[in-house]
Amino acid sequence: MKEPANEPQTLANEDGEGKLIGLRAAKWRLSPDKLRRTADPKALRSGSCQTTEGIRPLTGPIGQERAVESMSFGLEVHGRGYNIFLTGRPGNGRTSYALERLRKRAKSLPPQDDWVYVYNFDDPGEPLAACLPAGKGKEFCSALDELVGELKVAISKAFEQNQYEDAKAQFVKVFQEKAGAIMDELKAWSAKKGFSLKRTPQGFVNIPLIVVKDEEGKAVVREIQQEEFEALPDERQKKYQNASEEVSQKTLLSLRKIRDMEKELKEKIGKLEAEICRAAIAPYLADIREKYESSKDGKEGGEGKEDKEKLALSGWFDLLAEDIIENFGAFVAAVRDESAEVDFSRYSANLFVGHDPKAGAPVVWETSPTYYNLVGKVEYESRQGYLYTDFRRIVAGAFHKANGGYLVLDAEKVLMNFMSWEAIKRVLRTGEANIENLGEQFGAVPVSSLRPTPIPIDLKIIMIGTPYIYELLQYYDPEFHKIFKVKAAFDFDMPRNRKTERSMAAFVAGVVQAEKLLPFSMDAVSEVLDWAGREAEDQSLLSVEVGPIREILMEANAWAKLDDKGAVLVDRAHVKKAVKHRRYRVSLYEDKLRRAFENGDVRVDTEGEVVGQINGLSVVDMTDYRFGHPSRITANVYMGQEGVVNIEREVKMTGPIHNKGLMILSSYMGRKYAGDMPLSLTARLTFEQSYGGIEGDSASSTELYCLLSALSGLPLRQGVAVTGSVDQFGSVQPIGGVNEKIEGFFEYCRARGLTGDQGVMIPKQNVRHLMLNEEVVEAVKEGKFSVWAVDTVDEGIEILTGVKAGRERGGAFPRLSVHGRVKARLRKLMEDGAKLKKRLEGEAGKNDAER
Repeated sequence: MKEPANEPQTLANEDGEGKLIGLRAAKWRLSPDKLRRTADPKALRSGSCQTTEGIRPLTGPIGQERAVESMSFGLEVHGRGYNIFLTGRPGNGRTSYALERLRKRAKSLPPQDDWVYVYNFDDPGEPLAACLPAGKGKEFCSALDELVGELKVAISKAFEQNQYEDAKAQFVKVFQEKAGAIMDELKAWSAKKGFSLKRTPQGFVNIPLIVVKDEEGKAVVREIQQEEFEALPDERQKKYQNASEEVSQKTLLSLRKIRDMEKELKEKIGKLEAEICRAAIAPYLADIREKYESSKDGKEGGEGKEDKEKLALSGWFDLLAEDIIENFGAFVAAVRDESAEVDFSRYSANLFVGHDPKAGAPVVWETSPTYYNLVGKVEYESRQGYLYTDFRRIVAGAFHKANGGYLVLDAEKVLMNFMSWEAIKRVLRTGEANIENLGEQFGAVPVSSLRPTPIPIDLKIIMIGTPYIYELLQYYDPEFHKIFKVKAAFDFDMPRNRKTERSMAAFVAGVVQAEKLLPFSMDAVSEVLDWAGREAEDQSLLSVEVGPIREILMEANAWAKLDDKGAVLVDRAHVKKAVKHRRYRVSLYEDKLRRAFENGDVRVDTEGEVVGQINGLSVVDMTDYRFGHPSRITANVYMGQEGVVNIEREVKMTGPIHNKGLMILSSYMGRKYAGDMPLSLTARLTFEQSYGGIEGDSASSTELYCLLSALSGLPLRQGVAVTGSVDQFGSVQPIGGVNEKIEGFFEYCRARGLTGDQGVMIPKQNVRHLMLNEEVVEAVKEGKFSVWAVDTVDEGIEILTGVKAGRERGGAFPRLSVHGRVKARLRKLMEDGAKLKKRLEGEAGKNDAER
């Protein structure tokens, strides 16, 4: 392995603090084996197998023991509120695991009842709900439709028989005879009173009678004419009027008696028709009663709420029979006139929820949890500009479909839909699902609609969401912990050891088998494990986010087929190509930024030494992709009292964490150098060519190195980029994105040409997070690039300057050490400031005296 060039050297001073430290800095350089952990393909094999075909596929989720145990507990507890909230990152297999686990468990549970809605003969606005054994609901609806057809024929035939017509004719004949006798008696009585009764469209009219002689001199009774009546004496007219009133009263009494007789006739005919109709429909109703009414009998020892629901059909059949008898004419008319439009919908049933009797308990995954999709709805039909509905247009929601089983929901989608979360809480709290249109509650004008009988609900909800949503619900909704008492947390990584590596290999084998992919070689599996380690950003961990892992396997399989049409195996090269191309598809912005560097538009020095300038490292997060990018940080120091000022902070381009890092930097300066004198300086720090916001404290140590260089006058190596935060005592602290930062600076150095003096300095605690790509590791092996790990600022400044940091002894630092030079510069700034102040005050006093 080629040794890197020696670090810059300085001349030794009399106390030895400035002696050469090039060889000493090598102790902080990391060896190639520290930069990446790789899996051993041989350790993944089971016996002599060379591909995933010889590995037993993993059953269940990988690395989720805590979540699996929590899920098992939540499914076993049947108390109120023991619903399950699955937390974890998107893509880690929460939904797939939940559905697979629930469907497997549901098969061992008894099937749930069917529910139907039927017409409410007492109150049509509130359709009745009734339950039937699983699979019977559809049969019941078909049976009712068949029943209507059978009753049409049966009723029509019953009323076509002579027995009905003869009995009806006899009733009418008796009525007519009695009515005729009453009218004959009335007319005779009226004649005695001197009046004649005549029927007119307006009713009966009393006409007075008079006795006159005809031409032959015989006495004849005839109706008096109007002129004759008016010519009669007043006393005679009054006598007629009194008699007329008496006749009218008698007529009214007689007519009332006839109407009563007519009413009795109708009642008799009605009873006759009812008896005939009842006799005709009895056999058919008895059959359907026997088949469905007795299917859900109440239990001995009393009837609970559920038993009463099950007995709802018993009373409904009685009401059905009475309504058919009352409207038998519609059945007769439908048979006699096939073109007649007769509505028999009230005698049908709406299959609200149906279940397969062999399928076990229901498992419903509602992907669009709107209010109506959850609680159900009443649909309307437009007819000539008007909206119509009935019990047949009641549609079940997810609560009803999952009743007695499990309902899987996405928390984010639930919260995005108006009133969905409130509907879930109401159902879990009350145990009933009321179907209500939102227009009734929130419309400007209340609209009347059907109010179906609520159905009792007993289900377990499995909500899937991120930890952030879980925390928000815990904080803002006091009822949340009462209805979701079980939390199952999905992790995003697991410890990396021999056992878990084999588990990951078994998971890969399972995906290959399930997706019907080409077999993966052991080398390819080990490359997948290395990629999972990089995703976890830790040498001792493996990522268990199954979504991205599955995608890598699918893409590697695709590349194997594209590269070789007759491929029978996926090898390491195909996995590497899948990873590389996955990065290539989303790295357009990174390539454009690097092109700007290569063209000189973005200035980043990768060679030489400069005072007050250093390369910091940041991570650009594009949501689906992250990459490292160097930033040139500069510092200027001059006389003043403003202290350390960050230019980005002054223009409000920095976030609070970055500002905190700068204040820690200032505190370090005070602790290190202001023990015996005040700090009197003005320092300006900035990220050159930075036009966006800056956040995070990972550059605080970098800014400190830059400031120390500006104060000491010692140049910093431009081939060394730095990352790491710093505390008030000068300890370097770990940061995130260490792999992206190192690889990002490596690409910039490679574009300009690797010299062997270039590298990245990172916090010592970040060594375990290194999972660098093979190109960087190979460059380190060849001595073209280096990675140093430091624990303190003193170690870092020595690598950057080649000068010892210096240790304080007796209140002073060695003169030629970094800290000694900084202290001397600070003291000079303080003294020069004091002299200037004194001189200016003297000049001001002299001017005042002259005036």
